[in-house]
This record gives sequence, C-alpha cells and structure tokens, in this order.
Amino acid sequence: MLLRLFLLFTIVPLLELMLLLEIGGLIGLWPTIAIVIGTGFAGAWLARREGGRSWRAVQSELAGGQIPGEELLHGLFVMVAAIVLVTPGVLTDLAGLALLVRPVRGQLIAGLKKRFESRLVAGPVSAGVPGMFFWSGGGGSREPADSSEIYRLPEDGGRESDRQEPLPDPHRRPRVIEL
Repeated sequence: MLLRLFLLFTIVPLLELMLLLEIGGLIGLWPTIAIVIGTGFAGAWLARREGGRSWRAVQSELAGGQIPGEELLHGLFVMVAAIVLVTPGVLTDLAGLALLVRPVRGQLIAGLKKRFESRLVAGPVSAGVPGMFFWSGGGGSREPADSSEIYRLPEDGGRESDRQEPLPDPHRRPRVIEL
C-alpha cells in the first residue's frame, strides 16, 4: 500500500510535469495553459452533468424501494473524475474523462464486483485495516448504558409512550468483517 501511495503522489506528478513541459515545448506556454484550463472547465461541466444523472438515478431507485448500490458507485466514480479533472495534467485529465464515460464506469464496477465476489468465496472479508480497532459508541462516557433506557420502537416511528421491550444486549461489540 505504501508503494502504491508513493507512486501515486510522486511518480504520477513527475510524469505529468514532463508531459506538460514537452507539450509546452511543442505548442508554446499559453496554448498549454489554455489546454489545462479548458480541460478543467470541461471536466467540471461533464462531472456536474454526469453527477446529476447519477443522483437522479439514485433518487429514482430509492423512490422505487430499491437500495441504489451500483448507482452510488457511479456517483463515487464521477466524484473521483471531478477531482482528477481539476488537477492540472494530461494523464489525470485523460483518466478523469474516461471515468465520466458511463460504459467505462460500468466496466470498472463490474471488475470491482468480481474482485469482491472472489474474495468473499476465498474467505472472510474485512472492512478495515488489520490491527485497527473499531469503536461504536456515543457520548464519550465509559460507563455502560442502562439497558432499561434502550428501547426498540415500532416501525411506524412510535412515540415515547409506545415503548416496547428493551434491546437484548446494548453492550454487544460491533461485528467486524475481515478481509
């Protein structure tokens, strides 16, 4: 992971700089700056358009009573594309523009699904970093909660007067899934 971060934050910017200098030497300073600014604006416009399309699809799925898993991933990729497009550079602009093309995002999502499915078949799955501790609690108090204060409410929202039986074990540790 450290090697990947190193490559991402050092090698990619160096390649971008080399390409921009080469392009600047071929076509001049101002046309190169115009290309960088133009791709930034075009990327922001496309990201807004595609992001709006993904958001409407998420809302449509929610209105239909479905969980919008794949559309949320499309929205995430559009957000990544917008961030990458605003970053000056040729390679990042190409990657960002590719992420704005819906079929390209569909292929990436299909690849991610296959990867996660193969990991699920191979063994346990992790949502975190090995050796990292997860805590789910509130208020910062180290005192255990009184189980008589925790109630399961009816599905219709309920009111305080509609309280039912207490939850079984309020001190149960959260389930951590490991990769």
